[in-house]
Amino acid sequence: MAVPRVVIVGRPNVGKSSLFNWLAGLRLAIVEDQPGVTRDPVDYLMQHDERYFELVDTGGIGMIDADNLTKHIEAQIDLAIDSASIILFVVDVRSGLTALDEEVGRRLRDLDVPVICVANKSDNEKLDAQTSDLYRLGRGKIVPVSTRENRNRTVLLNLILERLPEEKPGDEEVSEPEMKVAIVGRRNVGKSTFVNTLAQAQRMIVSEIPGTTRDSVDVRFELDGKAFVAIDTPGLRRTSSRGASVDFYGAHRAQRSIRRADVVLLFLDASERVSKVDKQLCEYIGEQYKPVIFVVNKWDLLAKTMPTEKWVRYLNDTFRTMRYAPIAFITGETGKNVKALLNHAQMLFKQSRQRLTTGQLNRLLRDAVQRNPPPLHQNRRPKIYYGTQVGVQPPTLVLFCNDPKSLDRPYQRYLLGAVRDQLDFGEVPIKLYLRRRQSSDARDEIGVENQPATGE
Repeated sequence: MAVPRVVIVGRPNVGKSSLFNWLAGLRLAIVEDQPGVTRDPVDYLMQHDERYFELVDTGGIGMIDADNLTKHIEAQIDLAIDSASIILFVVDVRSGLTALDEEVGRRLRDLDVPVICVANKSDNEKLDAQTSDLYRLGRGKIVPVSTRENRNRTVLLNLILERLPEEKPGDEEVSEPEMKVAIVGRRNVGKSTFVNTLAQAQRMIVSEIPGTTRDSVDVRFELDGKAFVAIDTPGLRRTSSRGASVDFYGAHRAQRSIRRADVVLLFLDASERVSKVDKQLCEYIGEQYKPVIFVVNKWDLLAKTMPTEKWVRYLNDTFRTMRYAPIAFITGETGKNVKALLNHAQMLFKQSRQRLTTGQLNRLLRDAVQRNPPPLHQNRRPKIYYGTQVGVQPPTLVLFCNDPKSLDRPYQRYLLGAVRDQLDFGEVPIKLYLRRRQSSDARDEIGVENQPATGE
């Protein structure tokens, strides 16, 4: 299973960011007295009693942003809520229940995930009595906490652990779930034609007029006895060109489809150069850590004049951070290479659900560090003690070291590349977290034999 996400929501100025920092034990989110400081979500990988989960801070629901970013903030909150395994609904016990609190409660009422109501700023037991009004929100047990007085942190963390999805090691091998494939790309690259070929029926309106598909549509089909879902999405154009609301919501739905998908097929037109929209889509796919195949469509137009190797080099040079992603050349209208593409997507789906044992991962890390030790940081050699895999879809690794800030981005990319080359999931993105080793943890360093620990 993927690492569960615990999302903090509530109206502005109820102490969401203070709660986030308090639970994380670090000052990560900005805390100010005025509302609206938090706009984009902030997340942090938490560990409590051997369970990992991502804690996510969000902006205030119902806030009118002074810089006209209200739509953006609300979209980011929706994204976080969509991905949540648990919601922490924060209210201010000193202010009492407000109309906006009740509005937030209505917004959360139909969710399929557990919602825990957190009564913040309850600095003492006398204030706990003021939580009685909060039962009108219909969220069951209320947890009074105080970030200032450090009240009930363990109580809240234990309750979160009780509500987390149950871990089922090896469940991925027991049953093969239905794979969801999102088909994305700019306008008029042949996405709907491709979906029709998959479904062997005119399920979508196929037209030469760009922008025909304005909503995301699920089409179920079977291949070799296995069920799939193809998510066709609206064609996108440059952000600066999205004047009409239909384009804004089309982009929002396309992004939501990417988040829902197990594998993304990014369609490119063989007769045109990669555009800014293609790069924006690729960036968003990367931010969501989704397995992706670059699909060069309409290849019949260039097959006789353009070698595939030239397009491969072009894409590798254009998307340098995603060179692990496979590239497929198809003709969606005729179905040429479509089955091979779906088979490869299924391989990526399986790769994204693979697990390494801690022993396997640390042998790979040790080899990588011995071949290329981390560069000196402030005249000292950073130490990596050990790593572990904590989730799948995407494969999620945590490396414990003496100072997470000492391992720069290039070296992190080196480690991921070195590990990926030896893995069965070498074509999918890997999520990496760096954490400082606890003082009580006595596990040895993944060292480099005969290498000094410092720059002396």
